[in-house]
Amino acid sequence: MTHTYKQTDVGMIPADWEVKRLGEVLTIKHGKNQSQVIVASGMIPIYGSGGIIGWASKYLYDKPSVLIGRKGTIDSPYYMDIPFWTVDTMFYSEIFRNNDAKFIFYIFNTIDWYAYNEASGVPSLNAKTIESISIPLPPLPEQRAIAAALSDVDALIGALEALIAKKRAIKQATMQQLLTGQTRLPGFATTTAMQQTEVGLIPADWEVKRLGEVGEIASAGVDKKIQLDELPVRLVNYLDVYRKDFIYSKDLNHWVSAPLHQARRCAVQKGDVFFTPTSETRDDIAISAVAMEDIPDAAYSYHVTRLRLDETWDLRFRTYIFKTQSFLNQAQTLCDGSGTRYVISQAKFRNMIIQVPPLAEQTAIAAVLSDMDAELAALEAQLHKTRTIKQGMMQELLTGRTRLPVSPTQEEAHAE
Repeated sequence: MTHTYKQTDVGMIPADWEVKRLGEVLTIKHGKNQSQVIVASGMIPIYGSGGIIGWASKYLYDKPSVLIGRKGTIDSPYYMDIPFWTVDTMFYSEIFRNNDAKFIFYIFNTIDWYAYNEASGVPSLNAKTIESISIPLPPLPEQRAIAAALSDVDALIGALEALIAKKRAIKQATMQQLLTGQTRLPGFATTTAMQQTEVGLIPADWEVKRLGEVGEIASAGVDKKIQLDELPVRLVNYLDVYRKDFIYSKDLNHWVSAPLHQARRCAVQKGDVFFTPTSETRDDIAISAVAMEDIPDAAYSYHVTRLRLDETWDLRFRTYIFKTQSFLNQAQTLCDGSGTRYVISQAKFRNMIIQVPPLAEQTAIAAVLSDMDAELAALEAQLHKTRTIKQGMMQELLTGRTRLPVSPTQEEAHAE
């Protein structure tokens, strides 16, 4: 079937579509104070611009609606098809007859809301401004067909997100079991004897060591503010350690200059373990990442701490053993500070305790956890691909460049 198109204020759209202002499709309504309806046992969600802030005993509106922030977060629309309450920082909409609320929600997701921001401080939107925005609008049956197609993709995305969350929880539980010796892999439980240590009960054939006993700990890294014209080096910085489990050469793109002796002293070697010694919260102290290869033209930043082992440990095992809850709890207990800045000193790092299984068991544990990581990576790649496909579908369907067949049920609903 050949479709004809027309040029409009919102671009080229199908000839049988219209251009309408949002005010011709819906009315923007203000939220209300929740103090009289918020209760601990409430079943009605109360939304602010940042999401759910509580539960209410009654609803403000009970028909399908699109919510958008009035103040604060103004670029995250919500679709609601259950009763809800919104506070004053969140608008809701009353969708006019012959328009599909879910379709309007997807249209809202294509709008650059910050282009309509009316405040120099906290971002804000005005109801009249929202209602003045022009949108392309297909007939109701096609609105429903488009909304159904995009909802199917959203359902797939939601299922993938739930599966990833489940797999992550399983991995965390497995790490806790394997890295504390509570569960032994086949071939390693030669004895069931356990020993009481400072980190709790561990297998009798495991060792407990302080970090200062297993390697060199250094925090005097390269100061990226130094501009001496000596040697260019790539930097392993705080965010590299915070965001990654593994450090590879291909991921380091930030170049600085450093004195030759400093660049050499701080060079990155395969197996180096880097930690975050400072953070705005206790929870982010001692986050770690491992260099998976020698990177001679890279150096670590003075914002991170390096552990260079003088013992033989499995390379990937190093990634996991420093992520146990007992290790992170130690860091949170030992760090100093309050408010917005916490720090753990080098001396306290050296005193932290770690449980170390024999090398063969390290390798076996790391293999199990690496397989789980590979499965998670594949699922996350699938999720990323599906989100990309959805963005492409929205661009095609919401502009009419790609048309969907309308089912008889959608036509009948339109006729009614």
